[in-house]
Amino acid sequence: MALKAVHVSDLPNLVQVPDNAALALSDAVRLFKGVNEDDCDKMKCGCKLPNFVVMGHRGSGMNNMLQSSDHVKKSIRENSILSFNAAVKFPIDFIEFDVQVGKPLFRKTKDGRIFEWKVEKDDPLCTLQEVMEKVEHPVGFNIELKFDDQMVYTENEFTRVLQAILQVVNKYAQDRPIIFSSFHPDAAQLIRKLQTLYPVFFLTNGGSQIYVDIRRNSLEDAINVCLTGGLQGIVSEVRAIFRNPGAVTRIKESKLSLVTYGQLNNVPKVVYMQHRMAVDGVIVDSVQEITEAISECFKPAKDSEEDGLFGEEKQMQVKTEPGTFLQQEFSLLLKHVPELIHS
Repeated sequence: MALKAVHVSDLPNLVQVPDNAALALSDAVRLFKGVNEDDCDKMKCGCKLPNFVVMGHRGSGMNNMLQSSDHVKKSIRENSILSFNAAVKFPIDFIEFDVQVGKPLFRKTKDGRIFEWKVEKDDPLCTLQEVMEKVEHPVGFNIELKFDDQMVYTENEFTRVLQAILQVVNKYAQDRPIIFSSFHPDAAQLIRKLQTLYPVFFLTNGGSQIYVDIRRNSLEDAINVCLTGGLQGIVSEVRAIFRNPGAVTRIKESKLSLVTYGQLNNVPKVVYMQHRMAVDGVIVDSVQEITEAISECFKPAKDSEEDGLFGEEKQMQVKTEPGTFLQQEFSLLLKHVPELIHS
């Protein structure tokens, strides 16, 4: 039964790249070799991501669902070994990708139309085993468990799919850091029951779209899914946390990690503010551009430079610890990024 890497969500972002990026990555490797069961008992459901983590979305970024002039997003086919290894050349901690069991890939727009697939560097879709064996170490994998929203699954069907995935991970992951994530609350909670070695995160768009399953409709619901199922964290669409910043505090009080995804994570100011809000990491599409911007933006500020979110020429200044963001900075960000409140 082949495990095909398929699609996930669109994202970009920035992480704080420390002076010694290799050291930060080694911290991630030590953490996600697996969550020790004794440690899980102590923390019940939470885990702490090391530093501020950056993840490459579907490798080097998701190819545009529609025609675009963006060279980066359409240059290398997503969810391919080529894309994954291209992303590893930059200081990222994880690669995020989807898996489905034995289901053919169909590329569609949101209204269901099939669109023409064009990339400059094509590469075959790969099995999960091939990814484990051919993607360079020590980058970690954020494996999204993909299920059809239009289908109803029995527990036996979930178990069959998840056990097939776990069989490959257990055999080939070795010491590679692994995170499981899913938009489907039952799948996320079930894979947590089936194994306690690797962290499980619940994916949510935080209410941007309403589902019949009410567990998927807000950040508060996402917190409840995690606490009920013993999950380790939440992956939220980035706009949801800016619309409801108080939820970040509640997530942290629940000892859950928080990672975000979404197109706005391509904006350095947006990623910076998440760092200030104590978000643990971001998922990015524009891997090269964003990691380069992070490396530059998170350099220690000179004494002569002005404090605040933006210095001269709108460069980000990092002078405070995560979780100490100011309301005036939040207001300034909304002014610069109106999509946060108008979309």
